[in-house]
Amino acid sequence: MKKLLYIIASGLLLPSCSKDFLELTPESSITDGNFFKEQSHFDQALVGAYASLRGVKGSRAAYVMGEMRSDNTFYEFNPTDRGVQYINMELADGFLDDAASNVTNEMYNNAYASIARANSIIDNITTLELKPEFVNKVVGEAKFIRALCYFDLVRFYGPVPLYINKVSGVSDAYLQRSPVEDVYTAIENDLKDAISKLENPSFPQTGRASKGSAKMLLADVYMTQKKFDLAYPELNDIMAMGYDLLDDYGSVYDLGNKNSVESIFEIQYQQGNQGQQSSFVYAFLPITDDASMLTGTVGRVSAGGWNVPTQEMINTYEPQDKRLEASISIIEGTGPVGQMVIESVHSPVGYTTPPGKRSYRFINKYLHQHSLINNTDDNFPVYRFSEALLAIAETLNELNRGAEALPFLNKVRHRAGLPDVTETNKEILREVILHERRIELAFENKRWHDLVRTGKAIEVMNQNGVYLKALYPNLPENSYTVNQDRLLFPIPLREIQIGNLEQNNGY
Repeated sequence: MKKLLYIIASGLLLPSCSKDFLELTPESSITDGNFFKEQSHFDQALVGAYASLRGVKGSRAAYVMGEMRSDNTFYEFNPTDRGVQYINMELADGFLDDAASNVTNEMYNNAYASIARANSIIDNITTLELKPEFVNKVVGEAKFIRALCYFDLVRFYGPVPLYINKVSGVSDAYLQRSPVEDVYTAIENDLKDAISKLENPSFPQTGRASKGSAKMLLADVYMTQKKFDLAYPELNDIMAMGYDLLDDYGSVYDLGNKNSVESIFEIQYQQGNQGQQSSFVYAFLPITDDASMLTGTVGRVSAGGWNVPTQEMINTYEPQDKRLEASISIIEGTGPVGQMVIESVHSPVGYTTPPGKRSYRFINKYLHQHSLINNTDDNFPVYRFSEALLAIAETLNELNRGAEALPFLNKVRHRAGLPDVTETNKEILREVILHERRIELAFENKRWHDLVRTGKAIEVMNQNGVYLKALYPNLPENSYTVNQDRLLFPIPLREIQIGNLEQNNGY
C-alpha cells in the first residue's frame, strides 16, 4: 500500500491550534528536520489529521457512496459532459462501478491517508517526555480518528489491510486484508482506549472529539454488528452528557450553530483564503451560469447536478413534517440541463412544475449565503444528538424493550411537529425507527449504511431501480441489479496490483 508511505512531516502545511478550540488557519510549514520535537508539533499534527477527515466525510466519495448509492438521491444526467469522473459517479449510483473507479478509490485512499496521520501521532508521542494529560488527549483524539476511518473502510470494502503502526518502509507497507472481525476488534479497542482518555464534552464545543464522540462511534460500531446489549450503555451515557436538541431542525445547520449542543462530532470548515473552506453544496446545485439567487455570489456552477433528492424521497415525508422544507427546496427556471436559468425557489410541499418551466430538487440544509464562489463556511455533520436518540430507541427495541424506546423516538418527532408513535410491536417499530432515521438524517450520508446493516439494501435498491428506470429510460438495463456482492465496493485496482490483494466478489 504505497500511499501509506506518506510522511506527515514532509513539507505539509498543517494548521496550528490553540489549547482548546480547533483552529483551522495554517501557520507554518512542517519539515522532517523539526517535526515531533516538541508538544506543539503533536498538536499541529493532530489538527492535520482532523483536516484530512474532510476527504473521508465531506468529500464527493462520501455523498456518492453514502447517499447516492441509496434510495434518497439520484443525479441530473448531463449529456453534454461525458467526462470519466462524472461517468464514474453515475456508475457508482447505478451499481455498475468497478475497481478502476476514481470515485470509490478516493474514499479508500483518503481513509488510509488519515489513518497514516493518526498512526504517526500515536507512534511518535512516546518518544518525548510530555505531560500525561496532554498525551492522553492527543492519543485519544488520534485513536478516534483512526477508528472513524476504519469503520468506513470495513463497511464500504469489507476485509481491509489493518495498519495499527506507522509505515516506515517497504517491508511493512504491503499487508494483506484482515478479516472483518479483526478490523472491528481493532476499532473497538481504539475507541475503548479513547473513551478512557478523553474528557466529557463541554459547551460551547471546540470541534474536537470528546468522550461523547467516541461513545457515539463505539455505539454505532456495536449496532452495525448487532451487539445491541453493548451499544446500550454507551448510548445511555451519552444521554447524561449535556447534549440536547436545538428547538428548530433547520437551525441545526445554521452557521451560527456550528458545534452546538446538538453536535456530537462534525467536520470543520472555514470560509476564506486559507484553504479551509467547504464547497460541497455546489455539487448539489444545478449547472448554471448564475446561482446568485441561491448563493449570493455571482459565478458559474460548473460541476453540479449531483445528490439530487428523488421525488420518492419527498413523498416519504409525513404531512406537516417540518424537516421537509428545512432539507429540500425546488429550483424553478428554464433552459436545458447544463444551462439552467434560475428564476425562483419554492417549497417542495405540493409543488408541481408549471408548463414551460423545468424544476430541480436540491438539498438546502447546507446552503447559506457567502461571498466567494465555491467557498462556503458550512461544517458537515457526522453525529448529532438526534441520531443518539434514535440509536437508543432502536437499541431498546432490539432488546425487546419497545415501550422504553418510545420517549427517545418521540422526542425527535416532537421537534419535527409530528405526533407520538405508540406502536410497541418489535417488527413494526423497527420499520418506524428506520424510516425516522431516513428523514431525520437525510443527506448526512447515513442511508446506505442503514440499508446494509438492517438487511434492507438488496430489496430496497432493486425496487428503487425499477422506479428510476421507469422515469429515466436512458438508464442501462443492468443498472440497479443489486445482489450480495454489490453491498461492498471494489478494492482499488492499483491496490490489487501492487499489494497482491484479493478482490471482493463480483468485481
